[in-house]
Amino acid sequence: MSSRYHYRHRRTRPPFRHLVRAAKLLLAVLLAACQHDLGAPLEVSSPASLAIPTQKPEVPTQHMIAAAHPLAAEVGRDILRRGGGALDAAIAAQMVLSLVEPQSSGIGGGAFLLHYAAKTGAIDSYDGRETAPASALPNMFLKPDGKPRKFFDAVVGGLSVGVPGVIRMLEMAHREHGRMTWWELFQPAIQLAEKGFAMSERLATLVKRDKYLNFNAAGRYFFRDDGKPKTAGTVFSNPALADTLRRIAASGSEAFYEGVIAEAIVETVSRAPINSGGMTLADLAAYRAEKRPPVCLPYRQWLICGMGPPSSGGITTLQILGLVQRFDLAQLGTNTAKSVHIVAEASRLAFADRNVYIADPDFIPVPVGGLLDQGYLALRSAEISPFKAGGRRAPGMPGVGAVRFVPDSSEKGYSTTHLSVIDAEGNAVSMTSSIETAFGSRLMVRGFLLNNQLTDFSFLPVRDGAPVANRAEPGKRPRSSMSPTLVFDGGGRVIMAVGSPGGSRIIGYVAKTLIAALDWGMDMDAAIDAPNFVNRNGATELEKGTELEALKPALEAMGHEVNLLTRGSGLHGIRVTAEGFDGGADRRREGVAIGD
Repeated sequence: MSSRYHYRHRRTRPPFRHLVRAAKLLLAVLLAACQHDLGAPLEVSSPASLAIPTQKPEVPTQHMIAAAHPLAAEVGRDILRRGGGALDAAIAAQMVLSLVEPQSSGIGGGAFLLHYAAKTGAIDSYDGRETAPASALPNMFLKPDGKPRKFFDAVVGGLSVGVPGVIRMLEMAHREHGRMTWWELFQPAIQLAEKGFAMSERLATLVKRDKYLNFNAAGRYFFRDDGKPKTAGTVFSNPALADTLRRIAASGSEAFYEGVIAEAIVETVSRAPINSGGMTLADLAAYRAEKRPPVCLPYRQWLICGMGPPSSGGITTLQILGLVQRFDLAQLGTNTAKSVHIVAEASRLAFADRNVYIADPDFIPVPVGGLLDQGYLALRSAEISPFKAGGRRAPGMPGVGAVRFVPDSSEKGYSTTHLSVIDAEGNAVSMTSSIETAFGSRLMVRGFLLNNQLTDFSFLPVRDGAPVANRAEPGKRPRSSMSPTLVFDGGGRVIMAVGSPGGSRIIGYVAKTLIAALDWGMDMDAAIDAPNFVNRNGATELEKGTELEALKPALEAMGHEVNLLTRGSGLHGIRVTAEGFDGGADRRREGVAIGD
């Protein structure tokens, strides 16, 4: 592996340690923007602090992983059993997900990762978001008449493909936190790709439903010779991916960003039969993973930390929690009209700010401190009526220096994955990765699918003569809603790792799960499986077929426009309890949480 490092390294350390109480946590956030130590290492064998005892039998006490496919979770657990750390398990599991859940994530996409090191108390935040090639233009998704193209007219083909970031990000994190060798972590996925695996029900269903997949290498991979989609239980191998992973395992990220793999990516994108793109070898070679400051906020007696820009997920989730903090959600009740109303109103305000202020921080000034300032959140929270919906909200003014762009609500994709890991030493990983829509651009190269993340940019670069913050530009990262999250108690011990797929609804899914666990006292499974409700500064969306449907009349009487939706989350989380680990995997998908 080459000794060259392909990352910009940003790391600051705070002037304080051993956070104990919420007041100290608040001071820590305001002074250090959450790039901080979190005190003594967690002893997993007898975790202290906040715990809701679980009644589940055979509670794991050593380590746990929650991931979107049983094979990925099993590989991650095996890595933990062999002495690997949380980061090692996450890398091995992600490589398997590239094979068995290709519609959701993979080495052709991007990711965000939070890592907590129990020994030092440090949180590291890794940005593996895709970047736009040098050929990208602000109007790249406009029709000749200046109007935006229909979403899937832009998705399919090479134009939507961003430079993938997963491999460089994981290599960066591995250099800093890996225990096992890079080569070892790829072997389970390589062996599985060669041996073959059974197609899951969910993958088979998505292949059957997709209208755009049956062309080029993807069509040949997912469909039979007679043109019909492969069915659940079909065992098929992926020797091309095995070869690709073997090269990366042996030579590191340079095997992906230079040489035959990079050449194949460029050729596939530039010669796509639909919407050919302008990605070059120089674009791939220039890609850099980033370390970003995590964003954190005290919530009651806990500290919640998430991913900062270019993801909007961390800030917006934290804003929702900060806005509801003055309300006693436990007293208002679990999934009642009153509690759902309060959270929905907070979400309106948070999304109003998100759609104006958050984009790639290397291109626009994002007022992170202002958006999470306690005084600002208190002023915004005062706008919430306990009895009446506020309708569409205008953005606030988070500080005198905040630059306000025009509103934009991008991100249509839903096919993403999340995994959570906590190891025996208390190190934790919360990682969300994606290729954007299901099957991404539908372009397959050397056994993996390429993303369509550039459609996360605003299709309209200008509105009413003013610029949109999330407009496409060369080298820019599109705004994301991915929300990998870590939760700490007052003693600085990690007590939860959680996240979800779901496009911009991810923010609502994660906020709901945190509230269900922390305010309503649910265990991890129950908090994840609790009905979803989301408001993105428009209609209040309730999960169809759940107890929330009964709240529709009451919410409408309060002034809400209510929509019932079946689109689901894919939450995966781990919580530390007095007995050990309490894991949860979303019943809406096919993942598992397993440990020892």
